[in-house]
Amino acid sequence: MKYKQLTKEQFEALHKEFAQFLATQQIDVKEWNAIKADKPELAEQELNLFSDVVWDDVLNRTNYLEHFSEKNINLFKCDKNEIFRIVVQVNKTDFSFFNDKDYKWFIDNTKDGSITFYKGAKKYGADRNSEIFDLIQKGSVIADGKLFEGIFKLIS
Repeated sequence: MKYKQLTKEQFEALHKEFAQFLATQQIDVKEWNAIKADKPELAEQELNLFSDVVWDDVLNRTNYLEHFSEKNINLFKCDKNEIFRIVVQVNKTDFSFFNDKDYKWFIDNTKDGSITFYKGAKKYGADRNSEIFDLIQKGSVIADGKLFEGIFKLIS
C-alpha cells in the first residue's frame, strides 16, 4: 500500500466510485460479498488498492497546503517539480493563530515587528504525491491557495 487505507466513512461516501472500481475488475456485488466472506485478505487488498487510487487522484489535484500551530503558519505551494514554502512566525506572548481575534490582528498588522516571514523552495526528493501525503499526515490540510498567494505578494 502506497498511502493509507480510507476510513469506513470515506468508503461509505465513495460507495458509487468503489462499485465502479470493482466493476472494472469484473467484480459484482454478489462476488464482492463472497470475497469479503471467504477471502478477507483479498478484500483487504482491493480496499487498499482503491484507497491508493483515491489518494493519488486527490494528491494529483493538490496545489496548496496549510498547517497552523499556535505561533506559526506553514504554507505550501505544490508545483509539478518543486514545493514552495512560506513560514509565518509571530513572536508575541498570549498570541494564537487558533484565536479568531489574534488571527484578525495578524491579517491587519502584517508589518508588525513581532511577525517574521521565511520562504524557500526545494525539488521533491522522491515522489511528489508521497511528499504531499506526508505533509498531510503531519497535520497539513489541502487549501485553496489564497493565503499562500496573498502572503507571497506581501513578502515579495
